[in-house]
Amino acid sequence: MLHKLRQRAQDEKGFTLIELLVVILIIGILAAIALPAFLNQRAKAQDTTAKSDVRTAQTAMETYYTDNQTYVGATALVLQGIEPALKNAPTLDTGTPTLNTYTIKVTSKSSDATVYSITNNAGSVTRSCDDPGSGGCKGPVGSW
Repeated sequence: MLHKLRQRAQDEKGFTLIELLVVILIIGILAAIALPAFLNQRAKAQDTTAKSDVRTAQTAMETYYTDNQTYVGATALVLQGIEPALKNAPTLDTGTPTLNTYTIKVTSKSSDATVYSITNNAGSVTRSCDDPGSGGCKGPVGSW
């Protein structure tokens, strides 16, 4: 009898259907959790790039002010001349700067296309975004 049990155990090689289904179920659950997290990383990177670009443009704007004692005439093209890295920010918008105020806007390339902006109004600097509570715009009332 013991010999038959040993022989039967040796004959049964491989996995049962239930074992295979359990493994497939576990893989499916892991994929359902991990896939959205991986897909969102690209949008986060694009939002971070837009924030970096608007900060770089702010630095270039202040450099322009130091040289000219005014923000008037500081266009996107001028800022790109001061800071060549801004040439990679195709959505850079400086609006119409005045003697002591400006607003710089950069639109993220992410799917939600959040606009990040920095406004300097006579030394009072505010950072804002157009879609508060989403993407890289997590701060209260659209600040980042």
